[in-house]
Amino acid sequence: MTKSKFLKLTVIIAAFALMATACSSSNNQEGKSDTNQQINGADNPNTKEELDESAEKLTVEITDVHGTVLVPVKPKNVVALDNRTFETLSDWGIELAAVPKGVMSADSPYVSDESVLDIGNHREPNLEILAAVDPELVIIGQRFANFYEDIKALVPNAAVIDLNIDVSEEAASPGENLVNGLKSSTSALGQIFDKNDEARKLIADFDKAIEDAKSAYNGADTVMSVVVSGGNIGFSAPGSGRVWGPMYEIFGWVPALSIDKATSDHQGDDVSVEAIAQSNPDWIFVLDRDASVSSTTDAVPAQDVIDNSPALQNIKAVTEGNIVYAPNDTYTNESIQTYLELFTNLANALVK
Repeated sequence: MTKSKFLKLTVIIAAFALMATACSSSNNQEGKSDTNQQINGADNPNTKEELDESAEKLTVEITDVHGTVLVPVKPKNVVALDNRTFETLSDWGIELAAVPKGVMSADSPYVSDESVLDIGNHREPNLEILAAVDPELVIIGQRFANFYEDIKALVPNAAVIDLNIDVSEEAASPGENLVNGLKSSTSALGQIFDKNDEARKLIADFDKAIEDAKSAYNGADTVMSVVVSGGNIGFSAPGSGRVWGPMYEIFGWVPALSIDKATSDHQGDDVSVEAIAQSNPDWIFVLDRDASVSSTTDAVPAQDVIDNSPALQNIKAVTEGNIVYAPNDTYTNESIQTYLELFTNLANALVK
């Protein structure tokens, strides 16, 4: 081969090499462009806006008695200290890291579960357990509401919500507070634990039970509500009385007896059985405090106390059998389910 031909062949080969390199580079750039478009553009379902929206769904804003709290959705490490929430959480299969077992119904699965730590009761709680658990969420209310600031300081990285419902003697509208509080708390729990359908069903059933109990009451019969504890009968006053008090507002009950300076004492106000008998109520509604407190040693069933009280035997409510007992675990389980059951029982009794 001559030198001239050799040079021509070299040039041709080099040209082909450059063309191949250019095509390869172009294809690579197109591939990268297509890939970027698929990641960032319309071909990709997870656009930036959708990713941002997805991130937002990982938390939910909950309004509690202190304001608005950003709470993780479906948190994995939860402590609950509010007696109005335990049955709801249990029914929904929510795992808890710690609870106050001393002030819970003995039937609660959280009490028998050894993996669930015991905070203790509200009088001497072991709040240090909270720090050890390091929860994502702490739910407080009722008996533990006074520990709100202490708990926030112990677990600064946790969302802390206070679902306390004011039905104390200072409350202007205890009945309205109870109804709205139970409904809003249930709705909040539904949002947090992705149980919105279940929450809506509970609230709808609760509303119906209220309407049924209202319709069943004739608006004239007098009502006496009591708390039986340690064999003694205490007075659960209209408005402020334990469990029963707010219901006078909810259902428009006519009280058989009213007293000054009534309280929300856990054993009821101190009123003589004779005073109760003299009021001669058409109905007696009874809370058996001891039935749900396992540590009580001198417990006497409330029904035995009522049946064996000589002073009460001739009053209208007793002679006509107009006595309704709250569910046995009501004192330690004031969940929306408990009130739903109680309101249903009241409606069934009153309609007769």
